[in-house]
Amino acid sequence: GKKLGYTFNNRNFHNVSLGQGQEVVAEQALDLAAKEGHWVILQNIHLVAKWLSSLEKKLEQHSEGSHKDFRIFISAEPASSPDSHIIPQGILENSIKITNEAPTGMHANLHKALDNFNQDTLEMCNRENEFKSILFALCYFHALVAERRKFGPQGWNRSYPFNTGDLTISVNVLYNYLEASSKVPYDDLRYLFGEIMYGGHITDDWDRRLCKTYLEEFIKPEMLEGELLLAPGFPLPGNMDYNGYHQYIDDALPPESPYLYGLHPNAEIGFLTQTSEKLFRVVLEMQPRDTSMGEGGVVAREETVKALLEEMLEKLMDEFNIAELMAKVEERTPYVVVAFQECERMNILTSEIKRSLKELDLGMKGELTMTSDMENLQNALFLDTVPESWIKRAYPSTASLGTWFADLLTRIKELEAWTGDFSLPSAVWLAGFFNPQSFLTAIMQSTARKNEWPLDKMTLQCDVTKKNREDFASPPREGAYVHGLFMEGARWDAQTGIITDARLKELTPAMPVIFIKAIPADKQDIRSMYPCPVYKTRQRGPTYVWTFNLKTRENPSKWVLAGVALLLQI
Repeated sequence: GKKLGYTFNNRNFHNVSLGQGQEVVAEQALDLAAKEGHWVILQNIHLVAKWLSSLEKKLEQHSEGSHKDFRIFISAEPASSPDSHIIPQGILENSIKITNEAPTGMHANLHKALDNFNQDTLEMCNRENEFKSILFALCYFHALVAERRKFGPQGWNRSYPFNTGDLTISVNVLYNYLEASSKVPYDDLRYLFGEIMYGGHITDDWDRRLCKTYLEEFIKPEMLEGELLLAPGFPLPGNMDYNGYHQYIDDALPPESPYLYGLHPNAEIGFLTQTSEKLFRVVLEMQPRDTSMGEGGVVAREETVKALLEEMLEKLMDEFNIAELMAKVEERTPYVVVAFQECERMNILTSEIKRSLKELDLGMKGELTMTSDMENLQNALFLDTVPESWIKRAYPSTASLGTWFADLLTRIKELEAWTGDFSLPSAVWLAGFFNPQSFLTAIMQSTARKNEWPLDKMTLQCDVTKKNREDFASPPREGAYVHGLFMEGARWDAQTGIITDARLKELTPAMPVIFIKAIPADKQDIRSMYPCPVYKTRQRGPTYVWTFNLKTRENPSKWVLAGVALLLQI
């Protein structure tokens, strides 16, 4: 203000925080400021989406003939996704834009976490050594949970609003606990940080396990013996002053890499590949549709869609005749029930595909009026994406339309083979089910019936074989052989029969056939086991299916931090 020769006082400076009907106040402030040459600050304009077009008109109106000192500052929170961008283009084009980006990378985030404190904080506790060690470990933990988000679902299943408040309150709790007790209550501290302060944000059980595991690795008695590594090559520092810690980060923290998070370097490849695929998809979808294509373009587009539509209708088989199938079944075993449920779900999906394709065909011939649903279907076919009405009736998938449709036909073939005589396939393709859980439950049900065991006292045991599906000619006497699973975050070593480090650039190596059988829960061996989540797709989260215990020689916490999971499709 000084350089412009502008002095601030309450009369020539208007600060309006929007929301709760403040729009009128904002308009009055703008009118007055434009006339008198005042400054206006409008905060949180993202809260008043409907008013933004009036604001745009108001600014246009004042862009001519207003006082030369009139200035306006606008603030808004970033939109969560491209569809929620609501600030009118006119406002964006006529303004100087400044964004406040969160720091990226562990280096910047760790400095930023430490910036919440100062030398006085470090000196406030009588138990100086313990307090400083745990405070630094908490700063690393804080930076890590925030930045792990960038690895997508392999980082966290869902994204959480961790904030600096979580860190500063945790440090207050730490201070109070250390002052009050004679020895460091590690368990209590981990519980408070992992289940309440940070864990309070977490809604997914696997994410909760991850958060807890980090704290178990970082906050434990060994931290005072100078033997604790926060990451490979980054030991927890000893007792230093405040500037010393900042200097230590600059000197000792290894360069940014997935290793700093306990992840395998492949996690970065996967995350970068998905980001670039998303970008290409957006660019493709932004291509102009009809206007500039000219006559030839529209015709070519329609021909592409028509050819695809005819090919799909031709390849789709008749629906399953459930009444006929039921007639040839002697006993409705748990497996037969699953087969019928799958046939019903498949019929619902294939009949919708046929209905929508035939309708679009008539629309393109001019025999029916084109509706928005038909146009959406036409666009999806042209852009090689799975149409909305099909997704609703299908199973989670990240595939493009061509791959998705080929996969659908394979699923139908598997079901046809199974319902041919209802004998369990020698190796079952677990990913081929709408509901894989129901099949896994059926394994427990049929074993429970056979041995007269109570179902709620059973669990599944997973033995990874050394063979592939071609090597099996018949199903096992009890349980089932399943094939078609992939591992992300590590790989399975078939020779030694344990989880081991992934090979570089092999993002999702295939698993051998897994023999799954039901056993009484108290008979299961949980020593040297990593409880591995099984998901339907790489998006993880809500696509969770089951937990398979897999053998490991290394500490299972290593695989928790590496985000190791089994996937039914990639």
